[in-house]
Formats: sequence, C-alpha cells, structure tokens
Amino acid sequence: MVSGGGRRDTGAPALSAQLVGALGMTGALLLHTGSAAAQAPQAQTPAQASDREAAGHPYVGMWVTADGVIRHQLLANGRYDEARGTRESAYRGRYVVEGNRIDYVDDTGFTADGVFVSADELHHAGMVLFRRAP
Repeated sequence: MVSGGGRRDTGAPALSAQLVGALGMTGALLLHTGSAAAQAPQAQTPAQASDREAAGHPYVGMWVTADGVIRHQLLANGRYDEARGTRESAYRGRYVVEGNRIDYVDDTGFTADGVFVSADELHHAGMVLFRRAP
C-alpha cells in the first residue's frame, strides 16, 4: 500500500498522464473547509448498526467530502463504490479495515489507504471525508 493515501500501479495498465494529472489536481482542490454541518455526528439506525456488526468495523456507510464532490460508499461486504462529481461508480473495489486504517484495492488493481481520525472523519488521499447519514 502507498503511505499517505496515494494510488499506485500494481501491474494493471497505466493511466494516461492527463488522467493522473487531473486526479492530482482534483485532490489538491478538495481541501477540508471546516464546515460545522459536515462535522456533525450522525445518529445510527438499527440497520446501520447491523451492517457495521456484520462488517466487523464501525465505518460502513457513506463518506463524503465537505463539498460533496467525492463520495465513498463502504459496504458491509467489504466492497466500496466511489463517486466523483457527476460520475457515479468512478472507482469500485474492495477494502479492509484494521483498527482505524483502511486499505483500498480498486477493481483495476490500484491501491490507496486512509485513516479514520474519528468515528465520523476519514483522511484519504489528501482529502477529508465525513460520515453522512443515509
């Protein structure tokens, strides 16, 4: 896994330099705004509690940047679906949570990681994502 939340090639076909540059620029523009609304803890429904128990960690659910552009849906079955802007399912793959660390492997073989700094805040690839209620 790449330290610091970056993606790296694991033998899958390389992305074009233009796409890699665009992803880097996007990540650089998505800085934490400190919005109080984005940081407010969310109430847990019984269904969410059940999903989290099935997954073996408390982080199942939707995680979103303060501006709503990047959205990670962490599923109880160890899969994730990432949307970027208007592009739904921009990345899909599997993830593993160990303690407060998350490691992603997308379906093309790229890897990334992140750290849950609290129950409602995830730092990933230079971005800050917040838990969102369903």
